[in-house]
Amino acid sequence: MGKIIAIANQKGGVGKTTTSVNLAASLGVLEKKVLLIDADPQANATSGLGIDVETVELGTYQILEHTATPTEAVLKCTAPNVDVIPAHIDLVAIEIELVDKENREYMLKKALEAAKEEYDYIIIDCAPSLGLLTLNALTAADSVVIPIQCEYFALEGLGKLLNTIKSIQKIHNPDLDIEGLLLTMYDSRLRLSNQVVEEVQKHFNDMVFDTVIQRNVKLSEAPSFGESIINYDATSKGAVNYIHLAQEIIKKNSK
Repeated sequence: MGKIIAIANQKGGVGKTTTSVNLAASLGVLEKKVLLIDADPQANATSGLGIDVETVELGTYQILEHTATPTEAVLKCTAPNVDVIPAHIDLVAIEIELVDKENREYMLKKALEAAKEEYDYIIIDCAPSLGLLTLNALTAADSVVIPIQCEYFALEGLGKLLNTIKSIQKIHNPDLDIEGLLLTMYDSRLRLSNQVVEEVQKHFNDMVFDTVIQRNVKLSEAPSFGESIINYDATSKGAVNYIHLAQEIIKKNSK
């Protein structure tokens, strides 16, 4: 049975989508069958894997509404062994549309019950908010990866997110684990980057992944070509970092 991992942080620009796309691609290269779900109305994970957002007819919106199954919404992409459930700007409306529904926090969990049997890993790229979309993702997930940017405001909001996760564990999903805190956009030349790494490791210890994602131009370029970093430049630092992260996650989950 597949493991569902949400990539979440309500702070924007910390590397959620980059991590979702490249972790999915890295797991695929390591011969795992992966489903990537784009749960962000900006649909960057969708376009980042070469899917034209304008042509999307079925996606995350429809599976949350239960008007389509994950199997019906799945699209192939440029990454081997990776399927995508795409997003579209219409996903913005789902927060309003779900408000009056009974068990609205469980819509994604219910939709993914059958899909768990078909994949080794299901990765959910969450929106940069703590709204109903992210709540659905965290209720459906077995664990959460929290990307943290190696910059001054990195820890701002982390406490709020950890409190939200505690609430979800208490009310909606007692089995939700923190897969790990992932340090992103690390630049070894900057004293500040090194300080953030030290602070996070000191405070959160075993919760922090050994892998650190270094700041890398190729990582920024790859989405504009509709490819993961693995397809775009497999020898780049970014590709090596994400392969190491995928290996770390596989090792952790094989115990």
